[in-house]
Amino acid sequence: MKNLLLTNAGRLRIIGFLEGTSLLILLFIAMPMKYIFEMPFLTRPVGTIHGALFLLFIFNAISVGVEQNWKFATTTWKVLLACIIPFGTFYIDSRILSKIK
Repeated sequence: MKNLLLTNAGRLRIIGFLEGTSLLILLFIAMPMKYIFEMPFLTRPVGTIHGALFLLFIFNAISVGVEQNWKFATTTWKVLLACIIPFGTFYIDSRILSKIK
C-alpha cells in the first residue's frame, strides 16, 4: 500500500478504488434508501464524496495519461469512461493500471 502512494499511477489506483466504491454505495445503498424507503439522508454526503473522488480520478487519470504517454484513442478514453460505469474502475485497475511500472 505504501508503494502505491509514491507514484501518480499508484495514487490513481487508490482513487479509482475509492471512487468505484463510492459509486456503488451511492447506486446500491443511498439511492434505493431515498427512492424506495423515502430516507434521503445518505444521498447528499455520499454524493458529495463521490463527486469529489470523481473529479480527483479525472484529473489524475489525465495526469497519468500524459506521464505514461497514453494515446487518447486507445487508452485514456477507456480509463476516463471507467469512472462512469459501475465496477468500471475495478476493471480498468486490473486491465490497465496494475500493469503500469
